[in-house]
Amino acid sequence: MKANDKDKLWWLAAGAGALLAARTVYRSLTAYDFSGKTILITGGSRGLGLVMARQLAKEGARLVLCARDERELEDARMELAGKGADVLVQKCDVTSEQQVNDMITNVLNEYGPINVLINNAGIISAGPVAEMTIQEFEEAMNTHFWGPLYTTLAVLPSMRARGEGRILNISSIGGKISVPHLVPYSASKFALVGLSEGLRAELKKYNILVTTANPGLMRTGSPRHAVVKGHHKEEYALFKIMDSSPLTSISAEASAKQILDALRHGEAEVTTTMPAKFGELLHGISPSLMTGIFSLVNRVLPGEGGIGKQRAKGYESESPLSRSSLTESTDKAAMRNNEL
Repeated sequence: MKANDKDKLWWLAAGAGALLAARTVYRSLTAYDFSGKTILITGGSRGLGLVMARQLAKEGARLVLCARDERELEDARMELAGKGADVLVQKCDVTSEQQVNDMITNVLNEYGPINVLINNAGIISAGPVAEMTIQEFEEAMNTHFWGPLYTTLAVLPSMRARGEGRILNISSIGGKISVPHLVPYSASKFALVGLSEGLRAELKKYNILVTTANPGLMRTGSPRHAVVKGHHKEEYALFKIMDSSPLTSISAEASAKQILDALRHGEAEVTTTMPAKFGELLHGISPSLMTGIFSLVNRVLPGEGGIGKQRAKGYESESPLSRSSLTESTDKAAMRNNEL
């Protein structure tokens, strides 16, 4: 290699290093400070919502957690308050517009303006689409689309009046790629992605930044609350094994950190886990190839039959396989994250 070529490479490397350093400094200077901010997390009593609450509490955020189960909320409140967090809990079903509006009014009266809204509440139904009914689709849409819409519309007036705010919508890689045996879930998460991206485009002029999170599988401990249909024990065992494997999932803590960093820096979206990122890339290149692959995957998934259209919860679908060493990490996560 000639001397002048080496000089060019050196200057290119130096320039790239300088740009990277400048970007790091810029991100540090413009990062949103969660300390002292009032942050509402729907579905905040357990799972990913609780994990995010723990991380935000360490940064000095004032937390508002809402969920449907009062006992879960109280357990979460006691844990966080016991570690010095400033936390308020509100029982609320986000699929009810009236309950959402009442909750937001209570928060405004007790805590003041909400600086950050995290739409995290979620449900999941697993099984062949032929065993799904309108109920599963309605529940998914009510929770993943209407719930975030109700909460967003409720907090927008005060955010616009102050000229600032952050909104984080927890979608899923299932909102980018429709996954076999999770059709109601995926369809509703696709709707949330569309809502979230449209809101970002329209609300930025008010200094309200909307971030869409598309996490892959993460070890929150939540599979036990899933609705399972068809051959429910086989469906649940497969779901729980995939959720537990380090090859296909990451810890809830690692996922929460990536998601909150995206929110902190006002990024448009974030996808977690390498399998999810690869699937998103492949789907972007060729949707037909991705659906073709999933068609092959569907052939080896449990078929129709079993309990059919009847519903069972994950914890009602345990089997020797779902209780094996292959699922220990999910069981441990369930204990840590108030999922029991």
